[in-house]
Amino acid sequence: MKVTLQGIKEQKALFEEASVKLPLYDVEAVAKKTLQAPEWFHMGAGNIFHGFIGSLEQELLNQGIESTGISTITISKGEAIDLIEKPHDNLNVNVTLLPDTSVELEVLGSVVANYRCNGQHDDEAKIVFEAFRNPSLKMISYTITEKGYALCDIAGNYLDIVKKDFENGPQGARHGMSLTCALLFERFKAGRYPIACVSMDNCSHNGDNLKHSVLTVANEWLKRGFVEKDFIDYLNDDKTVSFPCSMIDKITPRPDPKIAKLLNEKGIEDMDPIKTSSGTFIAPFVNAEKPQYLVIEDNFPNGRPALDKVGVLFTTKEKVDLCERMKVTTCLNPLHTALAVYGCIFGYNLISAEMDDEDLVALVRTLGYKEGLTVVDDPEILSPKAFIDEVIEQRLTNRSLPDSPQRIATDTSLKVPVRFGQTLKNYEKRGLDATKLKALPLAIAGWLRYLMAIDDEGKAFEPSADPQMADLQKIMSGIEYGKSESVGDKLQPILSNAALFGVDLYKIGLGKVVETMFAEEIAGPGAVRATLKKYL
Repeated sequence: MKVTLQGIKEQKALFEEASVKLPLYDVEAVAKKTLQAPEWFHMGAGNIFHGFIGSLEQELLNQGIESTGISTITISKGEAIDLIEKPHDNLNVNVTLLPDTSVELEVLGSVVANYRCNGQHDDEAKIVFEAFRNPSLKMISYTITEKGYALCDIAGNYLDIVKKDFENGPQGARHGMSLTCALLFERFKAGRYPIACVSMDNCSHNGDNLKHSVLTVANEWLKRGFVEKDFIDYLNDDKTVSFPCSMIDKITPRPDPKIAKLLNEKGIEDMDPIKTSSGTFIAPFVNAEKPQYLVIEDNFPNGRPALDKVGVLFTTKEKVDLCERMKVTTCLNPLHTALAVYGCIFGYNLISAEMDDEDLVALVRTLGYKEGLTVVDDPEILSPKAFIDEVIEQRLTNRSLPDSPQRIATDTSLKVPVRFGQTLKNYEKRGLDATKLKALPLAIAGWLRYLMAIDDEGKAFEPSADPQMADLQKIMSGIEYGKSESVGDKLQPILSNAALFGVDLYKIGLGKVVETMFAEEIAGPGAVRATLKKYL
């Protein structure tokens, strides 16, 4: 079987025999209508887009609720377009990994076109700019990761590509935020038509970050005479351009070769992952867990797809923020980070395998139920208790999900302020005694222990990438494995850093607690395990 337009037509019976769901609509007719009257563009068509967002539109098309699909934009080389999308006529296979190790398979046809706006494919960019002049367009959404919204480097200086975009104006836009601004300027010139710009990235206040970056570019262009003041007003008026905030949650790991093998065994050809020139892996399939959440601020000045019919929750900005904080600070992300650092120390390669470890299960249960839920801000439209139940009982234990502690441990220093800091601030705000916490200081101590890059057997391991690792390890220099007394006051610059933890840990009584736990964890082989058992 071939996942192509011809293949799903001519080999329909074979796909059905292999239990592969096919689109219930005419994919080519939907593509044609989408080109004539586009409603939805998306920037950053990676795994979570295909495995979640694209599948929502597929369901709407299957039910006959919507009649157009999604077109995507990339500012990268677009290797996925040449290597994956074109050979498969923009079709993709969604593989849902169930906890009992079975899978659900579906060919996704809702993504009807993929365009490169990278300065090397003017014919494709021309189609995109033309679409943004069409009054029918309702929204552009994003899954470009938190870095995609950044205009500056870690030192606060504008990136070179951004500085060039400032100088070149809308015609030369290459950064994702500059391109967005240029597309909105095209829409403004065409008739000041309304549109929603919807970040669906997993970061706090994502819509605000998107708006800030777009307005920064627009104001720089205003200074240089590329745009007029009315354009700034157009961007600032949420009746013409809105930037809704959202909360998204679904685990979509990189393509698993075992899944490619499974698909090939079922008779589906050409499913093997491909390594790009940048070292990332792409595939014509996405493997993902079944649980998924998307909560969006209901602010769409030109209407929106009927996503509420397929499980998306629309609410106020305040409740979106509470849902995001619930997930990121209490019910999922802190548990993931704790499992990530301890998983690396204990030599695990799968999150699901860690959930067979009674000490690590005790850690995340205590961190989530006993310490996190005590101070969580309840969004009401989602139950924090039900959310964490699903995380611990179904999601983290899913053996079909090839998610690793090494992946989750990436950039931990950037995650700690939110994943642990918010809970600590809530304890302080509510006047609760933070010194009674056990799992949260263990998670922090475990992260610092992880930074030593020595496992619990005393062997070296390679920690995941982190932009602040070298600086943190420099501060910790002089601390020796096997010598608890060498800790001294060397952790104080880290534990007192409110930028890292949201609070000065010494001021809330946790600094010394973490120091003690960390000192116990570096005592020698088996010390990390012994420390967890002692406190939990």
